[in-house]
Amino acid sequence: MKKYLSVALAALTLSGCLSRLQPPDTVESITLPDTKEQPQQPAREVVPQPPKIQPFDWFRSLQPLVNQMLEAKGVTAGSLLLVDSMKNNTNGALQTAKATSALHTALESNSTFSVVPEARLTSARQALGLSSEDSFGSRSKAIGLARIVNAQYVLYSDFSGDVKSPTLDMQLMLVQTGEIVWSGNDTVEL
Repeated sequence: MKKYLSVALAALTLSGCLSRLQPPDTVESITLPDTKEQPQQPAREVVPQPPKIQPFDWFRSLQPLVNQMLEAKGVTAGSLLLVDSMKNNTNGALQTAKATSALHTALESNSTFSVVPEARLTSARQALGLSSEDSFGSRSKAIGLARIVNAQYVLYSDFSGDVKSPTLDMQLMLVQTGEIVWSGNDTVEL
């Protein structure tokens, strides 16, 4: 009998535990947040702005230096002059093609030099395997090209310093010896 009582007591104890584990009759309602998926917009790629190029008055900036060069002592009048493409050694972007064109314009009406025509210069560049946009990059290359076109002088020019107010350096060199017969520099005006 003790056995039956122990089994009955164990059954009552277990049944009481189960009633405690059963959930209550009332169930709380749980509200879930609205999880509608919104279509994702593609990420916009930010395109960087191109560098702003200063609008310089190239002709007005070059004319004083050209006038100084034309008055240089020791220059033989009537000589053929090769105008090298201008170099940009500043800390930004400059329109060197426009500056080179303005330099050609400033030299058009002079009586000291005959400037190598662009067509002749282009054909000489092609003979050397250089593109028309390729700048010579060095004085020795410019002198080598001047020898091909039979020029007596080379005008080598470059911009340096800050792009907002660059300094223009010009050197007139004798092709035969590489001697610098005139040099000048000036700040480019806006």
